[in-house]
Amino acid sequence: MKKAIMLIAMLAVISIGAVLVVNAFTGEEAESPNSYDVVVLSGEPEGIVAAISSARNGMRTVLIVGEEDIGGLMTSGMLNFLDVSSDQNGNPANTGIFQEWHKKVGGKIGFDIGEARAAFLEMMEKEKNLTLLEGVELSDVIKDGKALTALEITNRSGEKQTIQAKRFIDSSKDADLAVAAGAPYFIGGRDIGMEDKKMAVTLMFHFSNIDWDQVIQAADEGVFGGGGINGNVAWGFSELHDAYTPHFPELTRLRGLNIVRENDGSVIINALQIFGIDGLDENEKQKAIEIGKTETQYILAYLKENFPGFENAEIASYPDQLYIRETVHVQSEYQLPLSDVWENKDHWDRIGFGAYPVDVQATSTNDYGYVYGKPVQYAIPFRSLVPLEVENLLVASKASGYSSLAAASARVLPAGMTAGQAAGAAAAISINEEKSYRDMAADQQLIEQLQAKLKVQGANLYAFEESFPYEGEWFYPGIRTLLNYGLVVGGYENQLPVEKTMKEISFANILSNGVQRITNAEAEALQENLDVFRSTITEEQELTRNKAAQMVLALHGVEVEEQAAWEALAERNLTDDVISEKLDENKSLTGAEAYYLAGIVLEDIQ
Repeated sequence: MKKAIMLIAMLAVISIGAVLVVNAFTGEEAESPNSYDVVVLSGEPEGIVAAISSARNGMRTVLIVGEEDIGGLMTSGMLNFLDVSSDQNGNPANTGIFQEWHKKVGGKIGFDIGEARAAFLEMMEKEKNLTLLEGVELSDVIKDGKALTALEITNRSGEKQTIQAKRFIDSSKDADLAVAAGAPYFIGGRDIGMEDKKMAVTLMFHFSNIDWDQVIQAADEGVFGGGGINGNVAWGFSELHDAYTPHFPELTRLRGLNIVRENDGSVIINALQIFGIDGLDENEKQKAIEIGKTETQYILAYLKENFPGFENAEIASYPDQLYIRETVHVQSEYQLPLSDVWENKDHWDRIGFGAYPVDVQATSTNDYGYVYGKPVQYAIPFRSLVPLEVENLLVASKASGYSSLAAASARVLPAGMTAGQAAGAAAAISINEEKSYRDMAADQQLIEQLQAKLKVQGANLYAFEESFPYEGEWFYPGIRTLLNYGLVVGGYENQLPVEKTMKEISFANILSNGVQRITNAEAEALQENLDVFRSTITEEQELTRNKAAQMVLALHGVEVEEQAAWEALAERNLTDDVISEKLDENKSLTGAEAYYLAGIVLEDIQ
């Protein structure tokens, strides 16, 4: 699993001090070694696909890879359990170069890490326009006004070189190039007032000497709740969460197991959650790795005693990097909101599909994460790859232009690799047509050219219509607002308690959490007002129209008797004709009515 076992013969030969770049695959010195059509930063799967796509579309392309292994999270991070999805027709949502690679590794949910690395290298080797540059780090950017024109890179010896290009693609995990070039961005959930939200990070387990037949039998017999089996993968065993006591109870938790059996019989397991880690801090990441290694030893000891098939298990190796689900979100021409995911929304500038559930991992031992909904499919717009404020740059990774909540679906690798393919093809069109990426993002003809090219090159891409939960319902506008602030959770079934009577405390929490997630000065002041009013709220009492109005007024610092609150709310234009007609008398509010009213209130504040 380590870099030492990479296919050395296929690696790049680099001597920056001598200004020599040798093509990793042909062994020949690259023409104009410091100048290319397209530079792609990152050896992550998204970057590899972007570089292959660019090269296939005739662009002299260089893929710049730092310390990570080829394949990044899939290889040195050992994330080999794929989050694959289907489109509305039951076909793979993500095809093209991703599917080409996927077939090479067996076309299953789980893949062998060595095969994954070899497949990436084999695909890159075939591209005569592609040069691989390894073991170098981005040290600076060069711009002409807002236009990115070159990168400065540094090798392991500290020698520097400038790499020029016409267009750039950033597929790094943390948008390193976009941030260095001055693109605006936010971290974590800052877009909904939750910058400190840090989803759990994971250190994969790699165990040898596993009796796979016994694991299959354990799944069938309900051990730790049982699980599912599909070829070389197993998942489930969710009762381990309560059965195992962590060695670091405030920092770690074992959840259900996602297991992949490697070709050599060893297994990779995604199951360990490590909390409170800043994924942008190298010291904290190293701390998490050490915590993870220690916890792995205790977990293995527990499994050896209690899980059939693990009696003789040993630690085969540790990953070189963590699985970090969220850090930077780049602000782009279109910031994909959660409501687009919920609504299965198409876009005129679609470049691929997302279809994975909106899976926000736990942020501490006090919560279990949330699944906000499960889309059928939604379009990823080209505009979401075009960062604000920087020209000549696309961002194709989990850091692309998605809201922090939408990214919980769009961050998965198949969708990211689809975006990478689109970025590579777009770079070729941008250069050939002498149009900037930003101009492309507003040009229907150029987008149609891009879409046609992607289809010819295997992408699953088409205009579509798809219904969504509560579509056309009078109360849906309120749900839409609450969704985009993460205030309602639909789960895998996309169901909300719209017919159930709402409690006072639930409505108060929606208002309170809502104003906390609106990032402006007015919202901060309103939060204090509602905190003062909370002593009048009864936890088990059903919410009435007048009580809801009294809460909203209290939020705005207005004190009024409950029986007069609705009229006072209307006088301040904090209602509309729709809700006024629905609530023409004082009564208990359903979820639908409460959601709609809360949506009006928050829309007025934002």
